[in-house]
Amino acid sequence: MKLVFLDAVTLGNDIDMDIFDQFGDVVVHQMTRKEETIERCREADIVITNKVIVDKEVMDTCENLKLICVAATGMNNVDLAYAKERGIEVRNVSGYSTDSVVQHTFAMLFYLMEKLPFYDRYVKSRGWTKSGIFTSIDRPFHELRGKQWGIIGLGTIGREVAKVAETFGATVVYYSTSGKNHDPLYPRMELDTLLSTSHIVSIHAPLNEKTENLLDFVRLEKIPAGSILLNLGRGGIINEGDLVRAIDDKEIYVGLDVTEREPLPEDSPLFDVAHPERLLITPHIAWTSIEARERLVAGIIHNIEVFLKKHTI
Repeated sequence: MKLVFLDAVTLGNDIDMDIFDQFGDVVVHQMTRKEETIERCREADIVITNKVIVDKEVMDTCENLKLICVAATGMNNVDLAYAKERGIEVRNVSGYSTDSVVQHTFAMLFYLMEKLPFYDRYVKSRGWTKSGIFTSIDRPFHELRGKQWGIIGLGTIGREVAKVAETFGATVVYYSTSGKNHDPLYPRMELDTLLSTSHIVSIHAPLNEKTENLLDFVRLEKIPAGSILLNLGRGGIINEGDLVRAIDDKEIYVGLDVTEREPLPEDSPLFDVAHPERLLITPHIAWTSIEARERLVAGIIHNIEVFLKKHTI
């Protein structure tokens, strides 16, 4: 049996790929360009991909392909309908990164809320040393207790964020992007109301026809000055050009772990923000704790084992 991993670099160099050797002939590619995908998949029985696209064109050249393992939860990089037509099973891994994403949400929040980059620079530039006072209140910050936290997308991650926010004393409200979610634990609000009344807004929603460009300039302007907006869902939910305008127009603080295009292109408007201290960007790392990646690999292994128990290759 031949197993091909198309983009192992997305799991990190600290993950031991030798664990897959138990399944036969394993070929690990760190990265795969679009034009390389067909040739690399041609003789594979099992393909593992995180972000490399496996579409009809690829599958049509793979006579032996029986299983596609997606090293992620989202499967939009695989033509699921055609795979089903071809009798190729597709398996993903869900729930592995919840704790990691929740933790990163609060890391971004407190970095922005407590003005940590300013104070770090203040001390290291010897400003504190020269001040003659034991403390500094040059950049006042608020406590989370008593603040309203609005969550856009109250799925598994959104609910876990809500639980932690409550332990800090925040009041949680939410907006259902599907319009079908009715959670009795938290008040449901219309989006404009949530944006205009919340001190913190965090996005934990997928990108689809209902969420694409959900926060444009008109909606971003509804966010009160001093509030914090966090996107740990998907890039494209916030219009990035409009976001730059909003940040420079009003003192709002924004944390992005996802962007419309990844990696961030040279011509991204996010590089042109006039108030960079109001914008924190991390390179889609919320899901990447060591523990989360270990759970992800374990999930892929499990999917292969379950498949092999049902089929003989």
